[in-house]
Amino acid sequence: MDNFNLKDVLHSILFVAGDGIEKSFLAEKLGQSEKDVEKALKELETELSGNSGVHLIRYKNKVQLSSNPSYATFISDVLNPIREKSLTRAALETLAIIAYKQPITKLEVEDVRRVNSDYAVQILLDQDMIEVVGRKDAVGKPLMFGTTDNFLKRFNIENLSDLPDYEELMERIKTLRAEEEEEKSDTLFRDVENIEFNEELPDFLKNENVEMVSGEKALEEKLSSLATDSDDADII
Repeated sequence: MDNFNLKDVLHSILFVAGDGIEKSFLAEKLGQSEKDVEKALKELETELSGNSGVHLIRYKNKVQLSSNPSYATFISDVLNPIREKSLTRAALETLAIIAYKQPITKLEVEDVRRVNSDYAVQILLDQDMIEVVGRKDAVGKPLMFGTTDNFLKRFNIENLSDLPDYEELMERIKTLRAEEEEEKSDTLFRDVENIEFNEELPDFLKNENVEMVSGEKALEEKLSSLATDSDDADII
């Protein structure tokens, strides 16, 4: 086929491919210069913009067709009745740390978050947001994690260099952590050490020969007494 519209050909290839394709590979296989391919892609990108149902996205020198994010709800309602779980705050926090610090081990992530990250890491692996990229040259050879191409696509990021400022993000994470800790502390008994116990015996202890002592000591002595009685009953 001597005469063809490069833009339309690229549109067809990307539609059938589904996954991203490197521009250099497209140029090589089509016998075109990368400059001409890029020109045609820009035309296609302009055509597939705004309210168009399909957009052209770029990441890691690859191009791919993707649904318009504005229509995500409609697509999900029709094609995915059981919606994919959204990433939790903990998972997003973990993902952000991995994105900026990769390659990084789970222990190093936990050093930053100050909490166990087993579940968050597993969720990110299940959703193909992160992947194992190697092992650290340290005791135990721990796994190192990095972000995937799917991470770039999901957050519409062309390259990792397009990520926002790390320090700004970390300050936001600290704020979120503080909010979480405040929520956890907002309980009925905030200070266990200062709980006052009622001196009246509960009904189930009224027939027992128990000396009135305060709080935890009363409960401790009762449990100890019950344990002793049980031991004596076993002796024949």
